Amino acid sequence: MEPGIKVGGRLYPTNGPTAPAILFFHGNGEIAADYDYIAPLFGQLGVKKLVIDYRGYGSSDGTPTVSNTVKDAVTVFAAVGGIFNSHGLSPEQVYVMGRSLGSVSAIEIALQAGAFPGGPQGTRLAGLIIESGFADTLGLLGRLGFPITGLNPEMDKIGNGSKMTPIKTKTLIIHGEEDSLIPAAQGEKLYHNCAASSKQQVLIPSAGHNDLLMVGTNQYLGAIKSFID
Repeated sequence: MEPGIKVGGRLYPTNGPTAPAILFFHGNGEIAADYDYIAPLFGQLGVKKLVIDYRGYGSSDGTPTVSNTVKDAVTVFAAVGGIFNSHGLSPEQVYVMGRSLGSVSAIEIALQAGAFPGGPQGTRLAGLIIESGFADTLGLLGRLGFPITGLNPEMDKIGNGSKMTPIKTKTLIIHGEEDSLIPAAQGEKLYHNCAASSKQQVLIPSAGHNDLLMVGTNQYLGAIKSFID
């Protein structure tokens, strides 16, 4: 990360030092502090949560672009062991989860997970969770309101859909069947492209893009708990 740029977030350190943790990248139009009301539901699953703000969001400095969003995600994951240790935490498993726009960050981490050795400061990735994610990157980033000015359409060849093809980390994909912003077919494409031998897709009936947890609370939380257990 460049000098003078700080990327912040919110840590919800529930369930003891060794309980599993989720490194979470939120959607566009959200900030980490919005998860003050949602993180306790993950706490009930026995999971602690670290929610990261992109540049220009919440407590983070700078201006968001696709390139620095991707780069910062990898930097954060490389540092996450030290972040947990500084709070007296040493989760036995660390998962990465991306909601909507956050799927870009989460998939990039899963793609590069092999570059991070285990150890006191290193973190092995236990699994990838994608909520309301997209495979066809450029057009959908634009629909989400994320800045894409100046990007080449060729970028889609190295976007989310293509990046899933070598990913072998166990994967859970959750999507609302009635999502009109990012259609469920996008989640299905991510699922089919994923190379993991252990992968699961959960479609929540009657749920759209922003009411997934509200409409399908039990199915949503149950899928994550089963995945982590």
